[in-house]
This record gives sequence, structure tokens and C-alpha cells, in this order.
Amino acid sequence: MSQQKEMSKRQLRRQQIRRKETRGRLFGIGLVTLGAVFIAFLFIYPMFKPIAQVVTPQAISRPNVKANAAGNLDAPIKIEEYGDFQCPHCQNFYLNTEPQLMETYVTDGKVYFVYHSFGAFIGEESGNAAEAAYCAGDQNKFWEMHDMIFTNQTGENVGSFTDRRLIAFAQAIDGLDVNEFKSCYNDGKYKTLIDEDAKNGLAAGVKATPSFIMSYTVKGAAKSKIIEGAQGYDAFKQAIDAALAEIGT
Repeated sequence: MSQQKEMSKRQLRRQQIRRKETRGRLFGIGLVTLGAVFIAFLFIYPMFKPIAQVVTPQAISRPNVKANAAGNLDAPIKIEEYGDFQCPHCQNFYLNTEPQLMETYVTDGKVYFVYHSFGAFIGEESGNAAEAAYCAGDQNKFWEMHDMIFTNQTGENVGSFTDRRLIAFAQAIDGLDVNEFKSCYNDGKYKTLIDEDAKNGLAAGVKATPSFIMSYTVKGAAKSKIIEGAQGYDAFKQAIDAALAEIGT
């Protein structure tokens, strides 16, 4: 009788151990499953997350547009901007100074204006946005994308310029072939150029964005000046008029 009781106790302990082991395995499987679901969510959610509303930019009149340049190629003064599409000061220049600069010195043929990225200066989204602008430039829509990006800037590295959002910008630009744009962008056609922009800017003395390199020739001698920061129109007017006086124009 006592032997039977002892066997029953052992069987009960085995059953308890098996149940405990089963619960442990089920708990472990549950944790792994939850972890897999969470990781999948992190990857999938950004693909379906709603895109913020795309704001249409105010039109800026730019003469003789070609790719990332505007104005007369033979103008006596060339101004090259090195900017970052995530830079709030660059946005400030775009909104408050660039329109007047285009309406005056660029339109009257005295200034040839060129925009360059400064690489991925602020972050990955800076490079992405620059690539998008250059890809739009293949269809002579660089400035439309430039304006669209700056108009929809919301901060630095906060998801303003994800791949999906940049494609949404392209879809909002009249006359832009979105499939051609996506092919260029997805292939990373301008990644190398973005890197070269940064190197060229650094070699020219650019330290921050926006910076503007003004170059011109006086009696055969090449001259240049860096205008740093989002200066107002009067600062550009003073620098341009001084250069024109040197040239004798």
C-alpha cells in the first residue's frame, strides 16, 4: 500500500514537472512570437503610415532655368549656393531673399545662380532630398522639386523627407514623369554627386549652410568671395554691386 502511494506521488511530481515545462515552452514561444510581430511591425508600419499633407509652394520666377542653375550662363557674376534641404536657415533664404535676387540680378543677366547640395550635412534625409531634386532636374524640374522640398520642411531628421514623401512631392509636380523620377531615385543615380558636392564645398571653404560662393573676373584675374548664412537681400545687393563696380559693368 505504501509502495503504491509512493509511486502515485512520483507520478504526480512528474506530471507537475511536465506541466511546468510545457508552460515554460509555451511562454517562451509566446515571447518569441510577440518579438517577431513587433519587429515586423517596425519594418512594415513605415510603409503604410499616412503621409503628411503636401503643401504646394509659392511660385518663384526664375529665368533661363537649366537643371540646378538659373540665369545667363555668360553673366559677369556667378553665385553658387551650398545648401541643405533640412537646414532652417536655407529655408529662410529661399523664402525671404532668393525671390528678390532672382527678380533683379538674375533676371537682368548680371548673376548666374547655381544650387549645390552640401552632401548629407545634417543627416540622411538631407542626401535623400538632394537626390530627389537632382533626379527631378533630369526633367528640368529641379527648381520645382527644390521649392517643394523647402516648402514642406518640418525639422531636422524627423521624417520630412522619407522615400515615400519625396515620391509624393514628385507626384504633386505638374509635368513630372513620376516613373522616370522613381527609376532615377531608386537607382541612387546621384549619390556620388551628393558626396562630390560636399567635398567641393569644403574645398571652397564652406563650413555651414547656407553659404554662397560669388565668383567673377576683373581684368583677367579670377576673384571670389564667400557670403555666409541666410543674409538678407541688402547684403547680397551690396556684395554684387561692389563686384560689378570692380568689373566695371
